[in-house]
Amino acid sequence: QVQLVESGGGLVQAGGSLRLSCVASGIIFKFNAMGWYRQAPGKQRELVAVITGGGTTNYADSVKGRFTISRDIAKNTVYLQMNNLKPEDTGVYYCNVNLPSGLFYSWGQGTQVTVSA
Repeated sequence: QVQLVESGGGLVQAGGSLRLSCVASGIIFKFNAMGWYRQAPGKQRELVAVITGGGTTNYADSVKGRFTISRDIAKNTVYLQMNNLKPEDTGVYYCNVNLPSGLFYSWGQGTQVTVSA
């Protein structure tokens, strides 16, 4: 059974950094692209970063150059290093698969990131 558990969020001033972690039990990273998604208040959930099964990474334009997605296959964990944070990065961050089908596993509880100006 797949379980997604995100952690590492918090309150930080603009320009600061946070590192998010997601333990993805039951997902084989070599065969599944993983993504970090965020949902800002009053907005739809959006994809911010992806790491493919082969390890290729892609980013939304809004975070390119500031965020880095990585993974530890042995620990079944995906990370999101966020630097130079901006108030518009505020939201709840989730991890999940990123599949051509558009299907997802059940979402975890997410981790709140709040960036103050």
